[in-house]
Amino acid sequence: MPAAVWTGLLLSFFTVCFCLEEECVLGIVGRPVSLPCFYPELLTFANISIEWRRDNEVVLRSVWQEDGNVEICSINSVTISADAPVTGNFSLRLPTVDPKDDKMHYSLFIVSPGNQSAPLCTVCLRTAASFSFPLLQREEAAPGEETVFLCHSSGGFPEPAVYWLINDTQEPPEGSVTTLAASLPDSRLYNVTSHLTANISKDSSVSCIIENLSMRETLSSTSYGGQGSPAVNRASEAMWIFSTALCVVVGVMVAAGVAYQIHLDRMSKKKKKQYQHTHTGRGYKRRNPHTEESEAMKSEPKETDV
Repeated sequence: MPAAVWTGLLLSFFTVCFCLEEECVLGIVGRPVSLPCFYPELLTFANISIEWRRDNEVVLRSVWQEDGNVEICSINSVTISADAPVTGNFSLRLPTVDPKDDKMHYSLFIVSPGNQSAPLCTVCLRTAASFSFPLLQREEAAPGEETVFLCHSSGGFPEPAVYWLINDTQEPPEGSVTTLAASLPDSRLYNVTSHLTANISKDSSVSCIIENLSMRETLSSTSYGGQGSPAVNRASEAMWIFSTALCVVVGVMVAAGVAYQIHLDRMSKKKKKQYQHTHTGRGYKRRNPHTEESEAMKSEPKETDV
């Protein structure tokens, strides 16, 4: 095979690899994002007219004139720094990210009447949103019948991958899982519902895993069956210890209160007896008034005539 053909195939291979490994700016749905573009070469231009385009649609047009006048027109409130020609920072700022912008390419051009440059910057935008924590429900089945598990998560983007694990390691039987991901028409966010139907013992644990590769986020929820959740068991044990300790403290306080009341009653009775004894000892005998009067008469001196 001629060398030119090998060279062409090799270049095609590297081009395909480059496209597959294209790095994009990640925008979180509902939040602002900046698409970077630094082009210091434009600092030497006196009058500059640029356009930011989303694919073929113009989203921002700006003109910087030599006298310092700046004209900026945009859609959806996208902005660019007014001093971009001075700093060389022509980054485009989107006020909010929408799921419909996923995999869009934004490009910066210099434009002039009847002429247009090649793209100075091209930025790929990927959009993503976190899913809610998966809600896992287990429907108990009669002995010998299949158990049904329902896993639901909502509000994420893009469509996630859903996995099931039994006892943390075993994959469910083939054909036992049915998953439906629906995109909401207004927000374009996804709601995902997955069903697992299989013969699973009550003591087995079953986990539902929601994986969002764009967010590098993995959420999981586990049903522990008859064994109970370790977190719940720990919480129950802690509550039992707290209740026992509280009962002991209350019992000690009640016993101390009763003992103190008995002590007060004894002290009160003792003081009462002491009071009665003191007032009884202070009693006195009443003297006869007639006896006192006769004694007074006897003590008076008698007068005699000399």
